[in-house]
Amino acid sequence: MILEYSLVALLSPLIGGVLAAFLGKLLGKIFVNVVTILGVTISFALSIIIALDILESSAVLNQNIYTWLDIGNMSFHIGILIDNLTASMMVVVTFVSLMVHVYTIGYMQDDPGYHRFFSYISLFTFSMLSLVMSNNFLQLFFGWEAVGVMSYLLIGFWFTKESAIKANLKAFIVNRVGDLSLILGIGIIFSIIGSLDYYAVFSQSQNIAQTELYLSDAWSVSALTAACILLFGGAMGKSAQMPLHVWLPDSMEGPTPISALIHAATMVTAGVFLLARMSPLFELSTTALSFVLIIGASTALFTGILGLVQNDIKRVIAYSTLSQLGYMVAAAGVSAYSVSLFHLMTHAFFKALLFLAAGSVIVALHHEQDIRKMGGLRSKLPITYLTFLIGSLALIGFPGFSGFFSKDALIEAIGHADILGSGYAYASVLIGVFITALYTFRLFFKVFHGAQDDHHHAVKESPLSITLPLILLAIPSAIVAWPTVGPMVFGSYFANSISQPDAYQIFGYEFTTAFGFLVHAFSSPVIYIAVFGVLTAYVLYIYKPSILENKYLESSFIYRLLDNKYYFDDIYENVLAKKARNIGHLLWTIGDVKTIDNWIVNGTAYRIGNIANRIKVIQSGYIYHYALMMILGLAIFLGWTILNVGVSS
Repeated sequence: MILEYSLVALLSPLIGGVLAAFLGKLLGKIFVNVVTILGVTISFALSIIIALDILESSAVLNQNIYTWLDIGNMSFHIGILIDNLTASMMVVVTFVSLMVHVYTIGYMQDDPGYHRFFSYISLFTFSMLSLVMSNNFLQLFFGWEAVGVMSYLLIGFWFTKESAIKANLKAFIVNRVGDLSLILGIGIIFSIIGSLDYYAVFSQSQNIAQTELYLSDAWSVSALTAACILLFGGAMGKSAQMPLHVWLPDSMEGPTPISALIHAATMVTAGVFLLARMSPLFELSTTALSFVLIIGASTALFTGILGLVQNDIKRVIAYSTLSQLGYMVAAAGVSAYSVSLFHLMTHAFFKALLFLAAGSVIVALHHEQDIRKMGGLRSKLPITYLTFLIGSLALIGFPGFSGFFSKDALIEAIGHADILGSGYAYASVLIGVFITALYTFRLFFKVFHGAQDDHHHAVKESPLSITLPLILLAIPSAIVAWPTVGPMVFGSYFANSISQPDAYQIFGYEFTTAFGFLVHAFSSPVIYIAVFGVLTAYVLYIYKPSILENKYLESSFIYRLLDNKYYFDDIYENVLAKKARNIGHLLWTIGDVKTIDNWIVNGTAYRIGNIANRIKVIQSGYIYHYALMMILGLAIFLGWTILNVGVSS
């Protein structure tokens, strides 16, 4: 029955999205709500059943559904792989998607594109499920591209807004860079193995490891290392790792429900999922693992710092997402894939909660997003305040909350690693703990505490369709890690899905209970660094905000560097894009205009015409001219004949 349940879970959001797209405008909002929410609810319910069944039986379903293409002795299939990794991702994706669907009823109720929005988010859910349920690289790439297309449509949903159009184009272009890297990595694997099936590739991974790619007669690289780094390039695009991170903050131009859907459990975690799924390959290349570790740690630290200077409530949370994705990627770089996936799960709940709570604030303030114009909202928005606090505590890793278990385990794994770059990575993630606490509670204090803005005296709590998803997301944000940290991080839950060292090799100690883990954490510096970050935020933004009122602060080099996001956008636009345009203009001028048009196409016609103009003078119309030409021609012919006869004799 798992196969049947899996197909229904996969196709339900697709059917709901298609019905909403073609019939939604005609049949109204109630029809749209029913078909899309019902589709995702069915998918969520079946995902839970599948997860429980897989957990109980420890079975793995790897089934080809149909053959897409046969070429010679090669076959390309569409199939489904259901193991503990897939089942976990299905539950997280469908739950967050369901919360976003319910939330959207209140948030988008007055939007003229209501049915179109519901159609997009349902199709987005289908695309993500296609990605995580695939059993081969072909279907993975289909889901990968489908998620990219849907994110393009959702970020630019308000297509009359110029900034939204620029943001979705930026996301599309940056992700194409990563996607090119991904397909090149897949191409290397296919050229060696001759198959795109996961299990076929993993079973022959040693063949890839023993193959060298010759870039020149004297320079070769390991095919496995090259393939892994190229596959990670795809993950860098989707999971917004530096330097391909620039699209994600700008994607805040889309409606808030999309921020939660894209940045919590779906699109941006696709790269982390890819690393875990490809663990049998990455475990054979320490070079690739070090590369992953350094990129992840750098992203965790440097993008988190950018959150300190943002004033848009959604952008602060967006930079938080970038930083947390860096943590997940860094954990994968030290072979702690189970920790990476565990943080993916807990992060999905509390980050979706924070985005949707931010949306509740935005709705209550009539779509105001500047945190400098907020303050004192604690008493006006009690449910939003409490749920935002839970999400914030989970994000900083406060003891007992879900984020604490996943983040602490993640940092311990990095601290215990000894591969190249692990020392730098450990220092980066520890500094990142302080930075995370500082920007998170800067946001919290500025929005909910302090003096109330005079323009917001009539603020009231959001409707139930908005607050209910907040409450439902706050529950797992607080408690989901207690029963799951043991089996998922330290146990053998992912044994049928990923390849990694045993827990003792990763952490250096034996796990006892969740409470024992909590007690052990007090012997590490992580908790104290996080608390110090919260206290620093309290002093700077509540107790003595005058410290930051120095008029020279905003004119300093460091502030300008952060405010301009390390000038990545300027470099891409004014250096890379400008140089590319200049090269394109040069190729057009020399290659197209001068060579093809002026010399080959128009030049050929010109030369033929010029020759014709010269020859036509002999067409005078006088008979004696033609007779003279005939006599001359005959004389030349006779002379040539006589000469040939003389030579031959």
